[in-house]
Amino acid sequence: MIPSSDDHDGDLDPQLEGDTPPHPRKGGPKPQAGRGHNIPDVVIRRLPIYARTLQYLMAEGLEHVSSEDLGDRIDVSAAQIRRDLAYFGDFGKQGKGYNVEYLLGQIKVILQLQQSWRVALVGVGDLGRALIRYDDFRRNGFYIAALFDHSPRKHGQHIGDLVVQPVETMPAVLPEQGIAIALIAVPAGAAQEVADLLVESGVQAILNYAPTVVKVPRHVCIRHIDPVVALQSMTYYLPAPDDEPA
Repeated sequence: MIPSSDDHDGDLDPQLEGDTPPHPRKGGPKPQAGRGHNIPDVVIRRLPIYARTLQYLMAEGLEHVSSEDLGDRIDVSAAQIRRDLAYFGDFGKQGKGYNVEYLLGQIKVILQLQQSWRVALVGVGDLGRALIRYDDFRRNGFYIAALFDHSPRKHGQHIGDLVVQPVETMPAVLPEQGIAIALIAVPAGAAQEVADLLVESGVQAILNYAPTVVKVPRHVCIRHIDPVVALQSMTYYLPAPDDEPA
């Protein structure tokens, strides 16, 4: 089953240790790697960070990178990087480190990023419209392909090439379009209802921007993104402001 998580995106704690990895397999990733029970979720969360950093290294023209240099880039120990990658195979060469292009390609295979993904967006208010305009989704292979909203006044509106549809149509529309990923950008009070309907519609991965935690079955992967909570967790570490004068 896909791990379900109530953690906020960004709380990855890159130094968090995983379990002892299985014996590595040479020659690339294991079949269906990462979709079993033996890969800690924190390891899967670090893989996109490795991939993004490897893309930067390729843009700089680097062909090889050591685990130490890669770790310095993202503040993860070299030992942790080697342990993470060992869950999926043996990708490095003694004395040469990792071939940047090859390792990036293998991580993309592990994360199934060698293909494009169609995504549904529920909620086309200010946040939803900002997500539609966010070009990095498309650049990284995620295409918003269906829009839904509760408000009848928004139904039928055209946003780019897409038409806003009623939320109630998701169980019919999403399976027909083969959409398994959804973004939730609705008010907190509507988020759980939307999540339940997405699950009913066959969605297996949800990125929740609503300012509340929603519950889903264990076979559905969910991530919560709440920038306000992230900010509130940081103000604890700031110097207390001077008292205001009376």
